[in-house]
Amino acid sequence: MLSYFRWVLFFVALFVTLMGGALWLGNQLLGASGPLDKTKNIVIPRGAGPQTMAKLLKEEGVIDHERLFRVAVMIDPTPKPIKAGEYEVPAHISMLGLLDLLQSGKQVQRRLTVVEGMTTPEVIDLVKNTPALSGEITLDLKEGDLLPETYFYSRDDTRDGLLMRMKEAMDKTLDEAWRKRAAGLPLANRREALILASIVEKETAVPAERPKVAAVFINRLRRRMRLESDPTTIFGITQGKVPFNRELTRADLQSNTPYNTYVIAGLPPGPICNPGRASIMAATNPARDRALWFVADGQGGHAFATTLAEHNRNVERWRQIQRERAEQQMQSQTPSGAPGAPSLPPPGQQRPAPRP
Repeated sequence: MLSYFRWVLFFVALFVTLMGGALWLGNQLLGASGPLDKTKNIVIPRGAGPQTMAKLLKEEGVIDHERLFRVAVMIDPTPKPIKAGEYEVPAHISMLGLLDLLQSGKQVQRRLTVVEGMTTPEVIDLVKNTPALSGEITLDLKEGDLLPETYFYSRDDTRDGLLMRMKEAMDKTLDEAWRKRAAGLPLANRREALILASIVEKETAVPAERPKVAAVFINRLRRRMRLESDPTTIFGITQGKVPFNRELTRADLQSNTPYNTYVIAGLPPGPICNPGRASIMAATNPARDRALWFVADGQGGHAFATTLAEHNRNVERWRQIQRERAEQQMQSQTPSGAPGAPSLPPPGQQRPAPRP
């Protein structure tokens, strides 16, 4: 009988020793550095099981042994589901580190930047051509619906979903700005604030000028003067769908569109672009300024005036700058846009802005 118990104890000890050795060896293998030689993005497809994932990870060079990965999934002491998506896998990640990463759901965050002043067709085209997104665009979006910003998203997020986030962000920003608007503005509602903000956005690229530009148009609205804004007139011609790569002509300024603020009084019927937060804040809280005119100053900004005489002097200075630049360009004999050519102000800043 004693001999029997000795044998039982012997086999128990042997089993424990073997199991301990196996666990030690398993931990060594699972904690060892993997074969991946540099950081790599790996996509785990939806519905993939351990076998499919193991094969994929082996083909991508992340692991050496498919069976070991499946075993690691089965013996995980705190099992969590592996989430589908795109992961940034570090070089030489161990099997244990890989499991933690795939169970964490910390997917690669991609970014898409919508620049202030883009039109809605331009934003839709941008989103449509972003390859990591999924699905078609089915939303009916209007001009001014989308807030320009940098948006983060994951692979296979839907295009409609990203655009809806832009729309919700615009609604929230506009609501907040309208609640905090200055008193006595000649704006009936938040839509009119959005329309004015879109004009401000297109009129200047200088952040510090936005409240002053907004003040000019607010002052004109109060005096029932026409806004005479080139960007609105251009939008009436292009509807924001095609570039406008020429100067406005006299015929353009007489064009019969509801956006031609040289002809119509008051605000145009809708926004002419998607304005950013700063332009929205400028439209709802303009500078306390009596200026009624502004014109390009030749240095990327504008010269503002409260009287017509002052404005005419600013216009003459701008025209003199234009003449001097034209002469320099002719003398250089360098094609426009080539190295050495004199730089000209961007479109929208080359004109005498609002006239009475």
